[in-house]
Amino acid sequence: MPKKYIVVFKSIGRRWFLILVIIIIIIAIFNPIAAIWMAGITLVMFLLSYIPRLFFKNKLHRFMKKFYKIEDELIARKLKKPIKKIRDEMFELSQNQEKKKMLIVFLNKQYVCYHQDTIKAFKEVYNEGYSEKEMLDNLKNYKINTRLEIKAIQDTLIKLDRLSEREISVKEHKEKQRFA
Repeated sequence: MPKKYIVVFKSIGRRWFLILVIIIIIIAIFNPIAAIWMAGITLVMFLLSYIPRLFFKNKLHRFMKKFYKIEDELIARKLKKPIKKIRDEMFELSQNQEKKKMLIVFLNKQYVCYHQDTIKAFKEVYNEGYSEKEMLDNLKNYKINTRLEIKAIQDTLIKLDRLSEREISVKEHKEKQRFA
């Protein structure tokens, strides 16, 4: 059980903004100029509190670009950050990835990020009319190991309108291979 003073500090930490607003109102009654200065300083400190988050997002983004495929647990281990924080950031990145070159997929209760080269290779073999098994064989170099991954990537790309219709259907590709 945590000590009482730790609980008090945590509860103050959660309500610091409300406490500060009350203090500013009290100071405004006695000295309005000091209250304006205090409110300005508070606003600047509040805006500065977002800077570390922006640095972390950029660091995470650069780190993910180094791998063809990387999972959230590995990112958490390498960056020495809590898995919850990594998953929250990856969830946020996965929500607005229509114009991004990389792809983040939620697969087997974890987030997986695929590099832009992996997605480019996937689109090429998809458009050539390969079946899931053939796609899996061709994408082994990009660390794609299961058909489930192929299906998840395909579904996500279709959902984001980043995957066009196949140039050659699977049936046409198989007939072409059989008669060649």
